[in-house]
Amino acid sequence: MSSSTDARRARAFLQHAAEPTSPVLARYVAEVGPVEAAHHVSERTAPADVLTETRLGANWMRAEAGLRTAAELGARFVIPEDDEWPAGIVGGLRTLAADDDTLGGPPLGVWVHGEPRLNDLASARSVAIVGARAATQYGEHHAAEFAYALASRDVAVWSGAAYGIDGAAHRGALATDRPACTLAVLACGIDCGYPAGHVGLLKQIAASGAVVSEYPPGMPPARHRFLQRHRLLAAITRATVVIEAGQRSGARHAARVADKLGRPVLAVPGPVSSAASAGCHRLIQDGTARLVTSADDVIAVIEDSEELEVDPEAAVPADVAGRS
Repeated sequence: MSSSTDARRARAFLQHAAEPTSPVLARYVAEVGPVEAAHHVSERTAPADVLTETRLGANWMRAEAGLRTAAELGARFVIPEDDEWPAGIVGGLRTLAADDDTLGGPPLGVWVHGEPRLNDLASARSVAIVGARAATQYGEHHAAEFAYALASRDVAVWSGAAYGIDGAAHRGALATDRPACTLAVLACGIDCGYPAGHVGLLKQIAASGAVVSEYPPGMPPARHRFLQRHRLLAAITRATVVIEAGQRSGARHAARVADKLGRPVLAVPGPVSSAASAGCHRLIQDGTARLVTSADDVIAVIEDSEELEVDPEAAVPADVAGRS
């Protein structure tokens, strides 16, 4: 068995053993490597803080079943040992986790259903469009319009495949018929078909772009996973656009992460009396977001933004950098 196969199997096991976004587990993997970390977790000989984060019922069979399920779907598990891995994204999320563990650590690996390479997707001109599930007609209209106009100008539109703003953004981008026009980040396994009403939409996204997740096949959605999903959306795109968000909306969490990563945060204003847009207005008022009213505004911000500078030593995990 090759070292890359060992690492893939070990990382798949660790994703079942603990929340894949655990900063404690990510730091341990960076310290000792994925294979050693997986065996120590399996044998319950890892440090106490790591064992506290892991599940007693984790087993290697579930990890192997997840890899088989992905292969049957035509999907793949991309890990830091692969050439396809977007090292800069990981570097940013590692820095974020060091600043605030509640935001989650860098991914152990990412499941990808779609042909484009993950590193190409992460380096492309791209935006995340996020917002309320209980969106109004106003919000869905503008999400679709923004997405269509952006995708038409070769800006990839990322979102979370949820109802409301997410779905409208995906559909707007798909209407352009351009390759890799839209991509989805899920808060569950890529095989879960969630939400049920968007199964057909997810198939369209995977056929033209990609559906990605930090969560292994079979992992169900959960409230905290939606929040963690937002940090990957913010990290993998050049800017985050918020269209309709309440005061306590998860979309505001995505804006917070993007802001901490130094990525532009943009917000579309709504009617002053609309509770659905109150979060957007607050982001604009407190200076977190810039007000935008068209796709032209968004593209101008992307083009004006300097290329992200990532320290190569910070970007490559210790368990990978030590190999040649």
